[in-house]
Amino acid sequence: MGAYTTIAPVVSKIFCSSSQAVLMVRRRPPTVNGGGFVVTDQDQRAVFSVDGCGIIGASGQLIVRDDDGNAILFIHKKGGVVQALCVNNWWRGYLTDYGEPSKLVFSLQDPKPFLCMKGDVQVTVEPKGRNRHWDYEVTGSFVQRSCAIKNRAGQVAAQIGVKGMMAGRASTRWWCNQVMTRPL
Repeated sequence: MGAYTTIAPVVSKIFCSSSQAVLMVRRRPPTVNGGGFVVTDQDQRAVFSVDGCGIIGASGQLIVRDDDGNAILFIHKKGGVVQALCVNNWWRGYLTDYGEPSKLVFSLQDPKPFLCMKGDVQVTVEPKGRNRHWDYEVTGSFVQRSCAIKNRAGQVAAQIGVKGMMAGRASTRWWCNQVMTRPL
């Protein structure tokens, strides 16, 4: 038997599962609500969605919504001159309160692709504790749809892989990822 580990949820316990779950991630075309992603469970029920990945909406801003369409997270790409000179892209995730960003819950550090050919994405859950540099690391390639999300101890929290093309479409605009989450 493995050791029992307690890890605080990043957003809320209502979005956690005590058992392994398989979720499907589907990309929406940019003309539908500005693009984005829809995440469904095995019964094809929407669990949450991500808006702001398409042509509608501000660049570098994403909104994560629950199954009822309520905003739960606002994710913003840090900008400015300092960001332009950095070797990493920085993203910040905030809980939303009445549709507005309120409390910082995580930071994400993503190596810029033209400067670093191989680099893992590192996620830090806020507030930072003593001597903690990152809490989760995304290894592999999200672009190639083959990656894993691991905690600091190296335990896999989620595995992402290609499930298949939707409805036999050959276009790369219609794809589906399978995400297998595991309780830690």
